Amino acid sequence: MKNNCDLKLIVASIIFVIGAGLLGFFIYKGLKTFSDKDRVVTVKGLAEMNMEAYAATIDIYFSFSGDELKELIAKADNKREVIIEYLTSIGFKTEAIETANLSVYDREEYYTTQWRNGQEVKVKVDRYTVGQGLTLSGVDVKKCEDLTSQIKLDLISKDLTSEVTSDYKFPELNTIKPQLIAESTKNARIAGEQFANDSQAKLGKIKTASQGQITLAGRYYYYDEESSSVPEEPYLQKARVVSTIVFFLE
Repeated sequence: MKNNCDLKLIVASIIFVIGAGLLGFFIYKGLKTFSDKDRVVTVKGLAEMNMEAYAATIDIYFSFSGDELKELIAKADNKREVIIEYLTSIGFKTEAIETANLSVYDREEYYTTQWRNGQEVKVKVDRYTVGQGLTLSGVDVKKCEDLTSQIKLDLISKDLTSEVTSDYKFPELNTIKPQLIAESTKNARIAGEQFANDSQAKLGKIKTASQGQITLAGRYYYYDEESSSVPEEPYLQKARVVSTIVFFLE
């Protein structure tokens, strides 16, 4: 009988020791986890990528103003035909020249008030403004700027002065957004690992992450002063994003 009691006591003691050990282990792990939750590092990851235009166009616009509408329309028609003749002479096909509808603006009230010699006087202005635009497509993206300047100077020399501007079409940001975000996250992790090594710790999982707004920098586009550089070429623009990530430190 005594032996049975001793055996039960030994078993109970063993169970108690094991239970106490497990309890202590889980308490330690819980305290360590709670402590680790307060050990974090916040880092930023930068990613930049150049985007090249996939198409370019040249826009030509001219206008006439006066009081005789028929006369203005005739002038516009004549100037359009002469400009198209010039464009075909330098290599543009007629199907690459898109002509916009003639625009007519009627002021109706074609007198304006101005101050002259300290007095308010009425001054007559032209009643009508007639304008028209042409768009050249199929332009070489990398030669567009030089060609725009050439056309502008040629039209001036031919007494066909017009507004001549270039325009570029770029890929949608969504086409590079996943790659930008992946690159910024990668760079943030590299910065976090460097900090962890310096702190004799180990970089853990991500606690929180936020992606900044994608900005563009280029000659004719939104300029981001924080960008490392701005492309000089008009057919290039730089997409930039900064991700802020909070990592646990173990």
